[in-house]
Amino acid sequence: MALTAADVARLGELARIRLTDEELARLAPQLDVILQSVARVTEVAGADVPPTSHALPLTNVFREDVVTPSLARDAVLAAAPAVEDGRFRVPRILAEDA
Repeated sequence: MALTAADVARLGELARIRLTDEELARLAPQLDVILQSVARVTEVAGADVPPTSHALPLTNVFREDVVTPSLARDAVLAAAPAVEDGRFRVPRILAEDA
């Protein structure tokens, strides 16, 4: 079953995309090819084929978690616009009773 311009128009409405008649005529066959390709992939994948997200196995590469010296508190607070009790002073956004 081929995708029609009316089908594409409905998809455009659902996605809140305004499409011209020329765009509908051009997109309908293109989207139909995409849907046919996806359908072909589902035919190939049988019960013996495990689902994968990548063709090759991937592993995350993390750097070593090493403790390094940080900035001195006084140096950091010296650049702050407002300081109170050795901490950054920020505007209150919640009421006391919240």
